[in-house]
Amino acid sequence: MKKKLLIVDDQNGIRILLMEVFSSEGYETYQASNGKLALEIVKSVSPDLVLLDMKIPGMDGLDILKHIKQIDSSIKVIMMTAYGELDMIKEATDLGAVMHFTKPFDIDELRAAVNNQLRNTDNEYAVGS
Repeated sequence: MKKKLLIVDDQNGIRILLMEVFSSEGYETYQASNGKLALEIVKSVSPDLVLLDMKIPGMDGLDILKHIKQIDSSIKVIMMTAYGELDMIKEATDLGAVMHFTKPFDIDELRAAVNNQLRNTDNEYAVGS
């Protein structure tokens, strides 16, 4: 069974890039440009992992993260942020994000992190960059 990956980012170019990368890795990929759509997808397909941008107009990444964890606490979330906001990153970790990447991220590092999270189900803890 294919692992399901949801990409949540308001930037279309990033969503397209990540969809291509992770589809070619063999994942079933979904995308959302905002929090409302992201939560609808979480409820309908229950992704194994969510790549979640911290700054999204309307509902920010922390709010989306809280809702995802309320829907299903077992869904893994990797935060992506263009901002070095340590307080938000710490809060995201406290809320259950497994790791974070700062944009612009190295796509190979992100790919390795996602593969590690989805292929090693025993590994609950990972260190982000």
